[in-house]
Amino acid sequence: MNNEIRINQLKSSLEEDRAILINHPLYLSLQNIDQIKVFTSHHVFAVWDFMSLLKSLQQKLTCVKTPWVPAGDANSRYLINEIVLGEETDVDANGIRMSHFELYLKAMTEMGSDVSAMEQLITLIVNNVPVGEAMAKLQLPQPVQDFVNHTFYVIEQLPVHVQAAVFTFGREDLIPGMFISIVQKLATSHPEKLATFKYYLERHIEVDGDHHSHLGMDMVSVLCGEDDNKWQEATNAAKQALQYRKLLWDGIHQQLA
Repeated sequence: MNNEIRINQLKSSLEEDRAILINHPLYLSLQNIDQIKVFTSHHVFAVWDFMSLLKSLQQKLTCVKTPWVPAGDANSRYLINEIVLGEETDVDANGIRMSHFELYLKAMTEMGSDVSAMEQLITLIVNNVPVGEAMAKLQLPQPVQDFVNHTFYVIEQLPVHVQAAVFTFGREDLIPGMFISIVQKLATSHPEKLATFKYYLERHIEVDGDHHSHLGMDMVSVLCGEDDNKWQEATNAAKQALQYRKLLWDGIHQQLA
């Protein structure tokens, strides 16, 4: 079967889960800066663990140790390295190099959102505290812990073709135009607080939702090949990842209620 057909079948199997996320009531709850602050204080952990999933794929698909030796398929190496380049060393609105995670933290700081929990988590991890233990120690909201723990289960326990599917289809940021419009309108009234967040959302859609999405699909196609079992595993994992995203959105929505 043609891999383009397989990709379309995978995408079709996720349509219901994607629709639930795109139409989630959370977005309509985000009508002012204070509510967006609450959203970012939870969502930042998903932005961070996305980077961990990305680097796990790079480790598995390329050689990142010395002495260097050729590793894996050259097409897969190219695809993941190009995505890493964009995610880890993009630019802010002033052309300053930074990762998308650092750009998100910059946006949070600008709007006055609390970044202390994220900073504390990074400090604990730098000091070799396991991710799950660090989150529990910080008493992060349970939906955040469940979401991140699932991501690290994928990283630590599941094969690379499954990780690629979760990265490409299960972690795609499903940001509806309605939410972008809300942020753009608020940014017009409060540019000093929301200009960077507005830029982040627009940049994220431009880079991740278009170019990186196509690269990710190519990567899944290469890794799954003609193996029916791998395609089914990829589909199941992507669906489960979307369900975990819904639980995270549910948790934030309840926080705003």
